[in-house]
Amino acid sequence: MDRSSEVIEQIREINLSYIMLAQRMLREDKAIGMFRLGLSSDVADILARLSLAQIVKLASSEQLLCSFRFNDQAILAALTHTSRHAEVASTHAALLLAGQPATQFG
Repeated sequence: MDRSSEVIEQIREINLSYIMLAQRMLREDKAIGMFRLGLSSDVADILARLSLAQIVKLASSEQLLCSFRFNDQAILAALTHTSRHAEVASTHAALLLAGQPATQFG
């Protein structure tokens, strides 16, 4: 398997794992799942209702379906900075993430 094929296969595996995890989180507690995944209610509803065939089809995309949400320096710093107040750092990061808009199709 060449390097490009290997990367595409790894992307597909990540996609499948991500969709399955997202679906489980949304089914267990929709509000918390939406917050942790950064999803709008409409997108969360679509993901929660996907059939196994739809999940496999969606996961087989060569594009990574999940995105790196920490594109803000303040969020990255809050999560990675070691300090005497580590318990506050995760709360600070959660507050910063809560201020970001939810993902929408479109």
